[in-house]
Amino acid sequence: GTLTAGRPRVAEVVTLPGVDADELLRLTASLEQASAHVFAAAVIDSARERDLMLDFPTDVTEQPGIGISGAVDGHRVRLGSEDWIARTNGLPEPIRVARRRAELEGASAVVVAIDDETAGVLLMDDPIRTESSRVVRALRAAGVRHVAMLTGDDASVAAAVSSALGLDAVHSQQSPGDKLATIRAHTEATDGLTVMIGDGVNDAPALAGADLGVAMGARGATASSEAADVVLTIDRLDRVVEGMRIAHWSRRIALQSVVTGMGLSFVAMGFAAVGLL
Repeated sequence: GTLTAGRPRVAEVVTLPGVDADELLRLTASLEQASAHVFAAAVIDSARERDLMLDFPTDVTEQPGIGISGAVDGHRVRLGSEDWIARTNGLPEPIRVARRRAELEGASAVVVAIDDETAGVLLMDDPIRTESSRVVRALRAAGVRHVAMLTGDDASVAAAVSSALGLDAVHSQQSPGDKLATIRAHTEATDGLTVMIGDGVNDAPALAGADLGVAMGARGATASSEAADVVLTIDRLDRVVEGMRIAHWSRRIALQSVVTGMGLSFVAMGFAAVGLL
């Protein structure tokens, strides 16, 4: 959501034999009403486009960056990462095939289990922001030495985005705790400042742990805005570079003012000391 457009959409609903796609989407969207994840709104919008009636979930438990579970209309629904669902429910071959296809297409996947049985997968598409590549180049020109991406997405999806933008490193399948640990490790290993840019609740710990946290606050989670040092109120990534330039110029002007003012004061005191002022 930070490097991509942040407007994901459900590209396809893949289900196992005997599972109705609309019913799976209805149950998933009903559960997503209780989630703050960036994919939640896209799933809900897709269900409403199909005129599906949503129920409000109960007994909801969400693990940020991993998945969410709850009760919907008498069914136990779980959705999230492939590893999280497979750990309990297994992953049938049709779901694995859909996952591999999503990897080739650079899409993300949300695996769904209903009543302790893996039922299907939602393929999510979120294009890269048009300004992202330009921003990465501008960051390097502004003096940023190392540009890395931290994401909860699958390694193949993350690699596709990283390759398109020319990033120095990519850390995929990161939980909020993993992102924080990566930020801390990088901060300890470098003699410079570490800046974290994020927009979701999953980014909040890393935003707080970085030397400088920058939140995309226009459509991002409140938690990320509260944890960050800087909040961009316009949903444009290139405002980060613009803010850096403004900061550099402001500091330069401030130093010029201090040096010039103190210099003139010392000169004036010298003239005053000999009675000429």
